[in-house]
Amino acid sequence: MDKLAPDWWTKTLAGAVLGLSLAFALSGLLAWWGPGGIAAPNKSQAVMWSLTVFWMPVFAFVYLFRTGLRAVLWLSAANVLAYGALFHARGLL
Repeated sequence: MDKLAPDWWTKTLAGAVLGLSLAFALSGLLAWWGPGGIAAPNKSQAVMWSLTVFWMPVFAFVYLFRTGLRAVLWLSAANVLAYGALFHARGLL
């Protein structure tokens, strides 16, 4: 079994920056595609707190990638998909 590479700095930065960016996109998708759509009353608190719910698991599991480069590449791809879905939901694509 291969040992996980100890490039903690790259993994930490990937989880912090790209994980937060991904959490913003997923929270935006929750706002647009969640119950009641974007104009639902009293939805802002749920969307606000969902940011942490989406970000912290990504930030924790980023250390399971074998290298920091893999973490950056996978999280970048996830960001592209999430923001593509968000822009599609908003009608910008």
